[in-house]
Amino acid sequence: MTFGEKLFKLRKEKGLSQEALAEQLNTTRQAISKWENSQGFPETEKLLTIGNIFEVSIDYLLKDTIGEKKENEQGYYVSREMAEGFLAYQRKSYKYVASGISLFILSSLPYWIFNQNTALSTFLIILIATFGVGVIGIATFLENHQYKILRKEPLLLDQNFLKELSVKYEHSKKRYAAVIVVGVCLLASGLMPFLFEKKNITSGVLIPYYPFCMGLIAIGSYILLRTLPILHSYSLLVKNEEHVNRLSFKLLRKGRKKLEDI
Repeated sequence: MTFGEKLFKLRKEKGLSQEALAEQLNTTRQAISKWENSQGFPETEKLLTIGNIFEVSIDYLLKDTIGEKKENEQGYYVSREMAEGFLAYQRKSYKYVASGISLFILSSLPYWIFNQNTALSTFLIILIATFGVGVIGIATFLENHQYKILRKEPLLLDQNFLKELSVKYEHSKKRYAAVIVVGVCLLASGLMPFLFEKKNITSGVLIPYYPFCMGLIAIGSYILLRTLPILHSYSLLVKNEEHVNRLSFKLLRKGRKKLEDI
């Protein structure tokens, strides 16, 4: 029995019309109809209210939705609330990681700008680098251990929500595509002068532009560290089957099980 079928059964047993239930949930009759016909799924807040109205648990409402998969299929069930919380956490966490790493890269600027004043350049390098490390440390403090399991186990998601998430993933890929290209170009532009100098192609001509190059590297790194982890987080949820079938995932999981058995 799907969630829609359960909702229909509970509503009939309670003697409620679709209009009456919609009024209690502060939604429309059309929404109730779609839920009962498995054409949509309520938000977490409304799902909790439905459980209170019919005096049933959320697990009861969701369990058979998961059951649409094979009975012998095992995995960690990820609710809409947890998935959205994971994506929001990743955005916030990597904002600090990207900022911290960019500052750490920029900490080399005083070496080039104030190369005549060793004391000043050293002080500024330490100051900026320390601030960068501190910003990265904030991401560590924000770490939410409940999301670690999403990387360790096969995941099960409600099929309706998974379709919705897939649409958002494809939209994000299109939206970030141009941004990622810009980030890669900036990173490459900043690194190439160092490569040319190392290979003695430009014979010191580009050395005065090193501070500008470091700025390009920092900006490019920030862009990539802000976008790629978000897309990876979507992929972890949407394409979880590909993730769990990778050799690296299987080896890590096998290693964790051996450690647990010790």
